Amino acid sequence: MGERRAALESARDALRDFVSVLGSASGSELIELMGLVDEVAAGAGAARAVLTVEAVGRGEVAPGEAHAWVREHAPSLRQGGAGDLAKLACRVAPKGALWRGQGEGLGPDPASALGVLWAGVVLGDVGPQLASAAMREMNRLEPFLAGEDVKATVMQGLLALGVPWGPATLRSLRPAMLAKYGAQGAFDDLQERLGKAAKLSSPFVASGDLTQYELWMTPEQAAVLEAAIGPLSAPRPNEETGERDLRGAGQRRVEALSDVCARFAAADADDKGGSEGAAGSGVALHLSMDLKDLLDATGSGEVVGSTATGAMLSPSVVRRLACSAALIPHVLGTAGEVLDVGRVERLFNRAQRRALLRRDRGCTYPGCTAPAGWAKAHHVVHWIDGGLTDLDNAALLCQRHHTLVHDRRYVADVLVTPDDTGRYVVWDRTEGSYDRYLERLRAERSVADPQPLTPEQLTQLLAAIQAEDDPDERHWARVELELYQHDNDLWHEGLAEHSDCVDHAG
Repeated sequence: MGERRAALESARDALRDFVSVLGSASGSELIELMGLVDEVAAGAGAARAVLTVEAVGRGEVAPGEAHAWVREHAPSLRQGGAGDLAKLACRVAPKGALWRGQGEGLGPDPASALGVLWAGVVLGDVGPQLASAAMREMNRLEPFLAGEDVKATVMQGLLALGVPWGPATLRSLRPAMLAKYGAQGAFDDLQERLGKAAKLSSPFVASGDLTQYELWMTPEQAAVLEAAIGPLSAPRPNEETGERDLRGAGQRRVEALSDVCARFAAADADDKGGSEGAAGSGVALHLSMDLKDLLDATGSGEVVGSTATGAMLSPSVVRRLACSAALIPHVLGTAGEVLDVGRVERLFNRAQRRALLRRDRGCTYPGCTAPAGWAKAHHVVHWIDGGLTDLDNAALLCQRHHTLVHDRRYVADVLVTPDDTGRYVVWDRTEGSYDRYLERLRAERSVADPQPLTPEQLTQLLAAIQAEDDPDERHWARVELELYQHDNDLWHEGLAEHSDCVDHAG
């Protein structure tokens, strides 16, 4: 013992003066010294554990006082680890146990789970924190294991993962251990109990108006979710245009989840009866917005009819949503009266979408390889701007490029026959190209119809709207009227002269 004590004192003194000589060490020597110091530290940790177990096993310190004893005599562990070491010592040398130097000398059976753990501690491979985590995990697993003979094997498996990767990884082994070493039905019971703990919190609006959720899922639920959003959330750099995918992993994943939900809403809307019955879909997005704001792209839209009621959406977001599925616009007049409750919009019917799948075959944005199943039908001339729901005003876009096209205000030419590269849709990727196109379109409208509507024209137009059986056609005719009212001051003259026609027709 005297020789060991002298060696420890020498090691302590050498480490205290260690920093003063490091300047003369080469790069390779630094690597060697780092390994040597780590071995010394691991050995010192093992010796500290053995000392504590010896003190508890001899009765020098009562089990209930072990934590305070460690904190007093190993002050470096006051920063963390004293409790783990005390628990380990009390578990290995419980009250009343005989230890080395006292009679027969009892310790943990080397063939037991505790013996496997203690052997790792003595070698310096297992620190107190990992030992404590392994004991906790073993306590959870023991009631479900197939018998005593597998416990040591389970402990070996826990330490095999914990030594290189740390205590936090042990829980991930629980399903594998139960599946392989658990009693009959134990793994099924675990999965069933997990289902009761799975939950999705209600939305909480955090700082910056981001909405926060907390989600706990069973392995089955997580597997289904990852199968759905995994392909959609992969980074997609564009080799043709040279654009990098600068979205972070979190942004890609949340956009993929949103896309999956939007597809389900669209499918549910179709199942409820397409154009006329889709407003009965329970998963549709209802949005309230003033007509002037809708046309001017000002103000905001407000979500109604769900737990997200009251959430405010910017004009650009409303325009983007209006292109795709699951939006029911509640359009309000200047006095707040409801002017129109539009149908749920995937907008393009099934036959049109099938035709788009055959024509475009996937996302039409240059260089994008997203398949047609990941894409949605986009109005080249936006729905809010009076764009028709026709194939010659449609283009398939994936969620990422649908957002990009709206944000950068791109327009496209939809060709009757494909160009020399086989494309039916050719995008003008000059920022703001859509707005310039829309200005030309509105200018052409103004030139084409510069005069106020005559009584006969107004009467015919309103009567045609009233007589139209197709709700989609009625809707679009009313949108065109509102656009004319918005763009052409001459409309007001005709409306003032023929208000009786308006009252009669609508």
